[in-house]
Amino acid sequence: MRLKLSPRAAMLTSISALAVSVAVPTVASAQAVELDELIITATRRNSTVQDAPINIAAVGASEIEEQGLGDLAEVARWVPGVHIVDQGSRGDNRIIVRGLNADPLGSAEGVNNNGGGTVATYVGEIPLYVDLKTNDLERVEILLGPQGTLYGAGTLGGAVRYIPAKPRFDAPMMEVRSDLYQYSEANDLSTDFGVTLNAPITDSFALRASFDRLHDTGFIDYDYLVQQIAISDPDPDFSDPADVAANLYQNKDANYEHVASGRIAARWAPTDWLDGTLTYYFQDSDSGGRQVSHRRTELQTGDYVSAERVPEPNHRQNELLALEISADLGFAELTSATGKSRYVERGQRDQTDLLISLEYSYEAFPTFTAYTLEESGQQVLSQELRLVSKHEGPFSWILGGFYYELDSNSSSKEFTPGYAEWLGGERPDALEYYNVGTRSLKEEAIYGELTYEVTPAWQVTVGARRYGYELETFQAVDFPLLNSVFFGAAPDAITLDFEPGGQEDDGWLYKFNTSYQFTPDILGYFTVSEGYRIGNSNGVGPCPDPLPPNQLACALPNELAYQPDKTLNYEVGLKTQLFDRRLTLNGAVYYIEWSDPQVSSATENGLIPITKNGAAAESKGAEVNFIASVLQDWTVRGSYSYNTSELTEVTPNLVPRFNPPGYQSTITYEDGEPGDRLPGSPEHQGSLFVDYSRELGNGMDFGFNYGVTAVSDVLTRTGGRGESLTLEGYAVHNVAISLGAEVWTATLYAENLFNEFAETGARGTAQYNQPVFDGDGDRVYVRTFYTYVLPPRAAGIRFTRRFGG
Repeated sequence: MRLKLSPRAAMLTSISALAVSVAVPTVASAQAVELDELIITATRRNSTVQDAPINIAAVGASEIEEQGLGDLAEVARWVPGVHIVDQGSRGDNRIIVRGLNADPLGSAEGVNNNGGGTVATYVGEIPLYVDLKTNDLERVEILLGPQGTLYGAGTLGGAVRYIPAKPRFDAPMMEVRSDLYQYSEANDLSTDFGVTLNAPITDSFALRASFDRLHDTGFIDYDYLVQQIAISDPDPDFSDPADVAANLYQNKDANYEHVASGRIAARWAPTDWLDGTLTYYFQDSDSGGRQVSHRRTELQTGDYVSAERVPEPNHRQNELLALEISADLGFAELTSATGKSRYVERGQRDQTDLLISLEYSYEAFPTFTAYTLEESGQQVLSQELRLVSKHEGPFSWILGGFYYELDSNSSSKEFTPGYAEWLGGERPDALEYYNVGTRSLKEEAIYGELTYEVTPAWQVTVGARRYGYELETFQAVDFPLLNSVFFGAAPDAITLDFEPGGQEDDGWLYKFNTSYQFTPDILGYFTVSEGYRIGNSNGVGPCPDPLPPNQLACALPNELAYQPDKTLNYEVGLKTQLFDRRLTLNGAVYYIEWSDPQVSSATENGLIPITKNGAAAESKGAEVNFIASVLQDWTVRGSYSYNTSELTEVTPNLVPRFNPPGYQSTITYEDGEPGDRLPGSPEHQGSLFVDYSRELGNGMDFGFNYGVTAVSDVLTRTGGRGESLTLEGYAVHNVAISLGAEVWTATLYAENLFNEFAETGARGTAQYNQPVFDGDGDRVYVRTFYTYVLPPRAAGIRFTRRFGG
């Protein structure tokens, strides 16, 4: 089933099938919605979702287990206002909050380790982006709107907090879990096994450890891999099976994902006023290929087939050592959070299409195939100190300090085997392009909030943040093959002249919030807050001056980096519980002014994806979520969000356009115009979740869950310009049946029940589907244009068993 929501149809959907938000309390009674008082700490004090005067969603451990939510992309489908571009394990899942995004469709081809920069992602109290597997978590909290006066890491549009379960002192416990499932497009079963141990050593010291091993088989077939690079023809006579078999081979289910993840934590609370936890986290991931489809190229592959010419494996390793200490000082609680993290990535990808589109005669080599080896790493040290008042009286306050230091390095090597010899030269390592960069970032901030309780029902909060950062970069680029073959350099010569760069900025951010408790079950709030995101280097080598007449893939001075952007967010919200708390209904409307927005573009030379600053944009919308007890043992949860994000001023030379025939020689740029819708997120988004649970009377529990999430269409370029693809809306249905007792649960489930084929992002446009010919006059098929796809139907069984407390 394919769903393309018109505005009218989407609005009807919001009324008749709202969509499930996770402001998420759970149902404990058939007669009324009794809120499971899930305690959250997003406001830096213990509260519930309904009591917090800000827009927040919280997903508890029971919901994560019940719905089988394995990562943030699956959690976010149930949260209004949040959209994650699912690119599979080989890509970076971009987190888009209320239409704010930097590179929403993953057009950047390099290795990376971030979620787009619009939210601050925390693991416990430590700011760190990692697409963390949701094993042994107490909850996930998602805050919408800037949070720079509450958190050390500055935020443009929100914050995501993974809250791990802490070691417990009361009783030993062990939990084992397993998940066996199979995709409709896969040949084998996927497995996920894990164990959690909790061991109290004394009444004040405990250990907790968890380990999980995921073997996801994948479902994308790489059917066009060359047998031997530089010898096999990547574009044989596709009408001749013998010619195809002589040059190409297939790799089924190539986008596998193998992940080992876990943590070990030691908690010590020697007194009733001091509590400290030392935790080591790790997540090691191997991916076999991209989650993409080339069905829109002239090769017209199957829906779940990649036409890349070489394998594209990728390895990522994340490690974090965190020390979190809280001390009750009487007048305030002091929290210290120290984090030291390490990240390493190494990946290979097909680079043939970019080089062909440069029009420097690569395509004339009849057996031309190129690939890129990319490596990156980073180390981060962060320290946050925070005081939260505890004294009685109308005033309460939060005061914090934050320090963040990041050092990273990256390199990209392009190899063109056989090409130097075909040109009549010599370059044994086949190294055609080499780009190396380093980056050093230091960020400091002081932040805080002051709240005055005017009356028991009415409170006013003001907040401020003083920030500053310094960024230093060094970037170098070399063209070894070009220099060796044409300019007399030695066959193994590499020359790297590093160009320094960087930026710095400082300033103030402010927040105003007021809320009024109209009744014990109705809370209204109004917030004005500023958000901020630092700038960065684009990681592309600078162009030489003057520009050479031949091979060129580089950045002009105004393309080397992008500057900070800033938001001013206005929001009005209402949180209610009605009909004896049978119905919880929350909603908010917002308007965001976005200054110097960071948006996707491409370099003039080489069309390398980069980020640049637009002139100005705005985002506005509304969000609604509910949870209701409608019948005996039945609960319905839902949510709906509407968002429109668009430019408000002209942004020159934003979107590249080809004028066939040819690529570089006929490229022009289109300006972004006021009213142009921004890419990457839907205007309409919704979900609906129905739950039936019943005690069977013999110590057994039966459960039935059904959920559907839906999004409307998504642009892949600003304003739909450059003959870009508009992704159709879609709906994904999930269903599960569970049976369990106090210590075990077994669940049969199906995700994407109706096997909906859905595209979530795109690289390139149909303009790349131009005829190119090699030196023998044979057709060379350009494969730049592909789309990211959601997984097909997966059916499986989950089982958990708990031993002890």
